[in-house]
Amino acid sequence: MNSNLLPKPLIVTTTQLTMILIAVATVFFVLIIFAILKMYKLKAENKKLMQTNAFKDYENSDDGTPSGHLYGES
Repeated sequence: MNSNLLPKPLIVTTTQLTMILIAVATVFFVLIIFAILKMYKLKAENKKLMQTNAFKDYENSDDGTPSGHLYGES
């Protein structure tokens, strides 16, 4: 049988595996931090929009149609 047909085993050292895992963990950590910052930005914007007069007019209207645009009158 020809030994060239058999694939060579892929050998990964412990150091290489550790470096790969650290790189992957770093990428995920950055993505999680980005998502948390984005969540706080959206939460602050939502709070600001909830305090506008347009939203209060929409809540107080009987027919369900808002009197103005949610981002302010222009």
